[in-house]
Amino acid sequence: MKMHETFIKPMHPEGRKFVAIFALVTLGLFMVWDVLGWIGAGLTVWCYYFFRDPERVTPERPGLIISPADGIVSLIEPVVPPAELGLPDTPLTRVSVFMSVFNCHVNRAPVAGSVKTVAYRPGKFLNASLDKASEDNERNGVVIEMADGRLLPVVQIAGLVARRIVCFVKPGASVGRGERFGLIRFGSRLDVYLPQGVAPSVRVGQTMVAGETVIAELDQ
Repeated sequence: MKMHETFIKPMHPEGRKFVAIFALVTLGLFMVWDVLGWIGAGLTVWCYYFFRDPERVTPERPGLIISPADGIVSLIEPVVPPAELGLPDTPLTRVSVFMSVFNCHVNRAPVAGSVKTVAYRPGKFLNASLDKASEDNERNGVVIEMADGRLLPVVQIAGLVARRIVCFVKPGASVGRGERFGLIRFGSRLDVYLPQGVAPSVRVGQTMVAGETVIAELDQ
């Protein structure tokens, strides 16, 4: 890896218009007062950093469930998946990964398979680290059917600052483990519901790396 690639990461196309807007505003601020201009320049760099989309090395061993997001594990608890996903009314272990505004916000598929369901539900914009955010906040759920027929739901949840959930996949699409499937703008959370009988390999407070950190193993 070249030295500049360590510090300068590629930007996801979704962020181009936002960086352009920040840059134009910054030019205007420089015309008003240099101090404001430099503040704007710092915010423009932060905006670029927010939409960074680094390459990840996804583990290839069969049976792994990978973190769909960068961030911190905020909750691990048994919960019935959202009703709009059309799944049985049976509690599953939910692993919640909270993303701050400083985390990379590109979301990656935790397993390989076929997209069975994509279900969007409007809602509130509470702090995504709160438990009730899973029920009350705007969200988008994706259910992936694995090769063995088991289903794995992953839910994108908007947060206090987030105002836009983006999903790149549609029902019937095939996804690979670690493949990009969406992003959320400016702070949010991802919930992964593990299949019955699968125990998490992570703990609350642990740092996750999307596409790389193992959340659980299907065949343990």
